[in-house]
Amino acid sequence: MNNNNKFKIVLMICLCVSIFVAGPTYAREVQNGVSTHAQAASLMDVTSGRVLFAKHGDDELRIASLTKIMTAIVAIEYGQMNKPVKVSKNAYAKEGSSIYLKLGEQMGLENMLYGLMLRSGNDAATAIAEHVGGSEEGFVYLMNAKAEELGLKHTHFMNPHGLDAEGHYSSANDLATMTAYAMHNPMFKEIVKTPVKKVPNPNEAWDYKWDNKNKMLRFYDGADGVKTGYTKKAFRCLVSSATRNGQQLVSVTINDGDDWNDHGKMLDYGFAYFPLVHLIERGQKVEGQELVTSQSFSYPVAIGEESAITKRLVLLKPVEAGVDISFGLKGRIELIHDGITIGKVPVYSPGSLLPGQPNPTKDMKQQEHDDGKPSSVWLSVFGKVLKEMLVV
Repeated sequence: MNNNNKFKIVLMICLCVSIFVAGPTYAREVQNGVSTHAQAASLMDVTSGRVLFAKHGDDELRIASLTKIMTAIVAIEYGQMNKPVKVSKNAYAKEGSSIYLKLGEQMGLENMLYGLMLRSGNDAATAIAEHVGGSEEGFVYLMNAKAEELGLKHTHFMNPHGLDAEGHYSSANDLATMTAYAMHNPMFKEIVKTPVKKVPNPNEAWDYKWDNKNKMLRFYDGADGVKTGYTKKAFRCLVSSATRNGQQLVSVTINDGDDWNDHGKMLDYGFAYFPLVHLIERGQKVEGQELVTSQSFSYPVAIGEESAITKRLVLLKPVEAGVDISFGLKGRIELIHDGITIGKVPVYSPGSLLPGQPNPTKDMKQQEHDDGKPSSVWLSVFGKVLKEMLVV
């Protein structure tokens, strides 16, 4: 196979994948609009990933127990929630904040995650890391791999709990991105919005009762997460989130002596000046074309900014005469703001079966069997296209 053919195949696969995925939104420093006492801060819209405000957003700083946001999401993605986690001597003796686990005590992973996130237990963080990663070092490897996967260029972990260590750092923008990712996980989202959690205590006649340290849950309307942090070198750190009118924001401060008030101001600013605007509706007709959109698209837009967002229709070129490899997919609408693609919405021929729309003609049992697997029709057609490409 010559290099030109290899390039064709890679290009086609990338096109097929990217056309269904919203384009990235790049973090930009926007320092006007709100003042904070923080050394570094970031405010992000969760759905789009747009940074609405940043102050020294990419500075690499100590982050204390905000580390546990990554600890939790890695444990959720790699661990089994019903499996018991045994407390080792290393976990039992861990310094700093604790949920006071006993040596040799066993607790289900899901319950221990509540102790991790509500009470910031370093003993819980260590026990979880050893259980899921096989060792602290093994788990930290998974944390850094996830950071790389998420494109966190200003983040590196040395432990799962956030105690001060050389080479252990993140940035306000990276923490916002990390948290926005985690908030798409239903279990993580449920844990961090919980104000109080009771868990069976095998050593005593009473249950564990953990009150969430995040005061935002009690005094900010719509607050639904996420994590506090403090060490003598990192000082006060906080990540909070709130949802209003269907829009969720994440706020981050590092080294902020007035964090509760600053987070209230930052979130108020985001909701007031960057409301979520519906730019495209699902099933919307494309002007001048016999095409419809397959999904809706919303974006946080400042007052007067909507007119600066442009839409560009990109149509697929037929790969082989007489063969429709798209199954109705004809291209995409790209939404562009300030020279950056902020989203991509696939467009289809009218009457096509849109993604997420049930197929009434398909047998339910067969549909269950096929879930997550490429159809034989797709494989057959895709094979023909590849064969055509490989002809020298």
